[in-house]
Amino acid sequence: MTAQAETPSSWQSKFKAMGPGILMASAAVGGSHIVASTQAGAIYGWQLAIIIILANLFKYPFFRFGAQYTLASNKSLLEGYQEKGKIYLWIFFILSVIAAMINTAAVGIVTAAILKFIFSALNLAIDISIPVASTIIIAVTLGILLLGQYKFLDKLSKWVMIALTVSTVSAVIIAASKGGVQVAPDFIEPTPWTLASLGFIVALMGWMPAPIEISALNSMWVVAKRRLTPISYQDGIFDFNVGYIGTALLALVFLALGALVQYGSGEVVEQAGVKYIAQLIKMYAFAIGDWSKLLIALIAFMCMFGTTITVIDGYSRVNNESLRLLLNKKERSPLSLNIWMTVTAIIGIVIIVGFMSDVAKMLAFAMISSFVSTPIFAALNLSLVLKGERRVKGALLWLSIIGLIYLSGFALLFIAQQLGMIG
Repeated sequence: MTAQAETPSSWQSKFKAMGPGILMASAAVGGSHIVASTQAGAIYGWQLAIIIILANLFKYPFFRFGAQYTLASNKSLLEGYQEKGKIYLWIFFILSVIAAMINTAAVGIVTAAILKFIFSALNLAIDISIPVASTIIIAVTLGILLLGQYKFLDKLSKWVMIALTVSTVSAVIIAASKGGVQVAPDFIEPTPWTLASLGFIVALMGWMPAPIEISALNSMWVVAKRRLTPISYQDGIFDFNVGYIGTALLALVFLALGALVQYGSGEVVEQAGVKYIAQLIKMYAFAIGDWSKLLIALIAFMCMFGTTITVIDGYSRVNNESLRLLLNKKERSPLSLNIWMTVTAIIGIVIIVGFMSDVAKMLAFAMISSFVSTPIFAALNLSLVLKGERRVKGALLWLSIIGLIYLSGFALLFIAQQLGMIG
């Protein structure tokens, strides 16, 4: 297949091209923003803004290469890996399968923590544990996907994300106008620039703005979009940039919420459990008013529920397509996709129930795992755009090289710390 012929770009054509980038943004706004970014602001104030900016900047080329390669060749990243050599596709497939199970468990328990808070806010006499609540959420998600109701919820999730964005931006503006929270007299400013804080920083970058393997799913969305609407290379990149940059800016907005409303207050920042969700909702209430607590909780729940659906559906599609290419099968089987979704959901539940029902530990483990594998996914994506008419060059090439060094350096530093080689 060859790239589609270029058509003159206009604002109308740019609007028609919108889709894959916005879907990627919808999938990204979850644990990385609601939990990690807000906690970073609540614990360290504005100090980690530079880490969020650098993580988004240095991951940008590798996410972009997914869209860039597909727009230039009309092939998905997975097809590109296969043509480069099956070993590349095998590496991606193995890492993606592991990520699918871990991330399903992580988003499931965050969603469950918000659900427990809602039950408490409504004074419902429902005493349900995180593992049980997570199991129910993942099972319901699987049922929705198997029954083919994802399209309706996908449209709903976009409106939910808009509501969450508007609510968060409004809360930040109002909190800033109030001058933020009053700093406690005995408050001592903590520093994140120590090896003791390395795990927190790595976890923050892991899902910032999303696990990098989402670039493969975005690539498949671009292929699907082009089957419906002719999209030029320029308009496709515009769509990607809008989604990516919007998500990056939103991460800073969530950081600002934590910095303005909780940093320096003297209140201990809870980890990512039900108590933390209560603190998060309290931040909105501080700015908007107590009346907003339940509304914000419902919006956050729907946002995370949508993320859970996207994680199970998206990873399953990518892994199903990877295996199809590895086995040289020509036909795509709906049954095999359903099997992948079922297996992903079941193993996600097993991880929660059998190993990590603690929300904070599970989320940190998932984010750190994503970051450690990031340089490998990044190198795979870079390898596909080093040749051809639309090959990467100039400033973007240098940014990708520096980014690969930065991401690899942090990953190796963290591994060395865990092995007891430093610190």
